Amino acid sequence: MNRSNVRLLDLPDEILLIILKKLNNIDVLYSLLDVNNGRLNILAQENTFTNILKFPRRYTYALIDRFCIDILPRIHHNVKCFITHPFCMKRILLATDYPNLTELKIFHFKKGITLDYLTKLSITGPYPISMYPGLSLRYLPSTTFSSPTLTHLYINVKTFDDCLYLLDGRLRKLTTLCVNIYSIDEYSTIVHNMDKLFNLKCFSLKSFFQFKQYDKILSLVRRMSNLEKLTLYLPIKGRNRVIDGTYVQHDILDYMPQLHSFIFYICTYVETVDLFYKLSNEDIQQTLTNIGQQHVTSIVNYIDSHRAACSIFSLPFQFDYLKNLGNKFPNIIFSYVTHLLVQDTDPFEHEFFMRIARSFPLLKHLRIFNVESQVLDGLITFSSDNCQLHSIIEYHHLTILNVQYAHRDYVEQFLNETKTFIPCLTEFEFSVDHLKTVTKDFTREETQRNCAKVKRIFPRGSLVYSKDFFLYFPSLYK
Repeated sequence: MNRSNVRLLDLPDEILLIILKKLNNIDVLYSLLDVNNGRLNILAQENTFTNILKFPRRYTYALIDRFCIDILPRIHHNVKCFITHPFCMKRILLATDYPNLTELKIFHFKKGITLDYLTKLSITGPYPISMYPGLSLRYLPSTTFSSPTLTHLYINVKTFDDCLYLLDGRLRKLTTLCVNIYSIDEYSTIVHNMDKLFNLKCFSLKSFFQFKQYDKILSLVRRMSNLEKLTLYLPIKGRNRVIDGTYVQHDILDYMPQLHSFIFYICTYVETVDLFYKLSNEDIQQTLTNIGQQHVTSIVNYIDSHRAACSIFSLPFQFDYLKNLGNKFPNIIFSYVTHLLVQDTDPFEHEFFMRIARSFPLLKHLRIFNVESQVLDGLITFSSDNCQLHSIIEYHHLTILNVQYAHRDYVEQFLNETKTFIPCLTEFEFSVDHLKTVTKDFTREETQRNCAKVKRIFPRGSLVYSKDFFLYFPSLYK
């Protein structure tokens, strides 16, 4: 058959689906439904194109009209998620019933948006909470963000006060609240409604920055006496005692008789000079056993000369973010973790990074804080590039590596292809002096391959962009 005579409709369904999957679902539905071709109509209504509908940020009224009048009523049973602008959200949601809709994502959420017609809502950002502070309700009237029907809310907010605003009575039907907070203001003097939250059955609170106000968290969760599922991610500082199993029982579990699911990560950052007892991981683990918590574990890590990070968490570990992991950690698989910070007062040897690769199979973002030279590897760093003394570690999903505040041995550890292979690295944060030394001013072959796909760099120090540098990073700025 002559290639010039091959038409789109001559292709088998399998090939057509592969082609259509390259397009936005909205474009597929808008272009192919009602084109007077039964085959294309059927393909366009596949779950692949109708489960998740992401409307363009710059939409036309003609597009919204067509979807609300013709398209959405035909595919409404398939729709599970909408991603939309707030100003067309109401019309889309009221166009028809969506019996399988479980998630709604709103970009550019504005003041004055009412939620009266919603039962489930997700307001989240495209980045980790550390990069996306979220919604602030502090200066908004209580009627602005309220609903008499909303039962499920998934949201990123700026401060812990914003979380308390959500629970001040404006969302009385709420049964599920999952909230990520950016910070907890230790100087806040705002007085909030402290009524019991009898309707709330499921509550998740995650804070990825250290805070002192542990008592504020306790006051909040103790209002939820009918809670059945609780999820907490809490890094706490400013205490002279570690939060262990005994505190978890007395501070939280004793107030929740209906609780049947408790997923948690609680890390206490303590100044070791303030402690009047010796830290022992075994003792902390025993307190968890004493309260009947079986699928739990603990880690004690000295992150510098005067501070320790003492964490307790449920198993399996169900969070995507973990900080201050040191040389000593349990032999378990952290299946959900994509962002990891490792820090220790002792050096990280090659074996440690082998364990990291095994224990964190989906790791995407790795930060290393360690100024200590690798005891063994430091002796052979530049002695012979072709001398293979280690098995090669492979990080198949790692895209971001930050060694700005690490010894140069860790730059060597990750760039030298005889030690580590990082096929997907696209973002690299480093010390200029360390990088120039390890790469021998961007002429060393063994450290070049892992840099081949890097598109963004964040150098610490003054960097001269030479010809050799651009040959080393061929994908930069493409």
